[in-house]
Amino acid sequence: MENLIAAFTSLTGSAPVGVWSAPGRVNLIGEHTDYNDGFCMPFALPHRVLVAAAPRTDRTWRVQSLNNGEVVTFSGEDLVPGMSGWQAYVAGVVWALGEAGHAVDGADLVLTSDVPMGAGLSSSAALECAVLTVLADLNELDIAGIDRAKLARRCENEFVGAPTGLMDQAASTLCTEGHALFFDCRSFETRQVPFDPAEAGLELLVVDTNTPHTHVDGEYAERRRSCDQAAATLGVPALRDITSDGLADALARLDDPIIQRRVRHVVTEDERVLDAVRRLEAGDVAGLAPLLDASHASMRDDFEITVPTVDLAVETARRAGAIGARMTGGGFGGCIIALVPRGEADRVADAVAAAFAEAGHAAPDRFIAAPSAGAGRIA
Repeated sequence: MENLIAAFTSLTGSAPVGVWSAPGRVNLIGEHTDYNDGFCMPFALPHRVLVAAAPRTDRTWRVQSLNNGEVVTFSGEDLVPGMSGWQAYVAGVVWALGEAGHAVDGADLVLTSDVPMGAGLSSSAALECAVLTVLADLNELDIAGIDRAKLARRCENEFVGAPTGLMDQAASTLCTEGHALFFDCRSFETRQVPFDPAEAGLELLVVDTNTPHTHVDGEYAERRRSCDQAAATLGVPALRDITSDGLADALARLDDPIIQRRVRHVVTEDERVLDAVRRLEAGDVAGLAPLLDASHASMRDDFEITVPTVDLAVETARRAGAIGARMTGGGFGGCIIALVPRGEADRVADAVAAAFAEAGHAAPDRFIAAPSAGAGRIA
């Protein structure tokens, strides 16, 4: 934070009026359920985007990123959807606020982030939510938490052009320390679910496989089309409306075996989220383990969104002592999570690194994830 404040002072000639932050997230369980009106359960990471800021009165926004050293300035006339580069996630927040009828004046902002990029940990949502929190405070805007998440998603969907759901922004905005966030993607109902692996004698290890996401738009769009097609064939608004009891009948009404598999993943994944909520609310953190394993198998075999490095990381982590493990995020690369006995995270991560080295893959990164707080002012 000292470096951030010093950089702001160097850029503007005066100290910031405050520092704000928003976290990245890990999705504990509930993958590709969001656009099917289903359920998911993310939690906020300690990794965050920090923003030092002060207001301006000229409808100009000057932004510096300490991660790449760039300084970008834009005005209200520049707020045109389709802007490229990291600055689009800042400009898009200003645009989304204006589109929603909120008067927003200019600002100087200096930001830095330690949320891993390209790892499926929502670095873009963290940036959006941090900037939105800054601008809401500087302009004294009274916006409810879920509405802030929707504005950040609008930035990503309509200004940047990425067809994401609401989970990432909701997690970055609404999560609380020591909890996972149960999120109903249809009703936007949220519930804080106690999640303290340490108290249960466990650790949640995150391993970044450093495998670039290769799906970009095509594979993600194909999965979404398949789900929409299945819902239309089955005559339901979304696959969330197919219950586990009705799954066999629904599958029998679908001719395409690929679409059958896609539906089976979504329906069973929704049920796993609800089961995870029940287990955590009963204090059974270890009870997550078989759900993590089943989720990964479903993503690998039914939704077909894992890749060899991800599967190797999961399988190795289990052999090395993890009681449950799965890929987290949209797939085709990114991170895995592994629930391990306390004190064993390094040993398990070292085993994954050794397996990667033997297979000729780039070395993975690792950290232990503790459920952290959502966006807010920190100084």
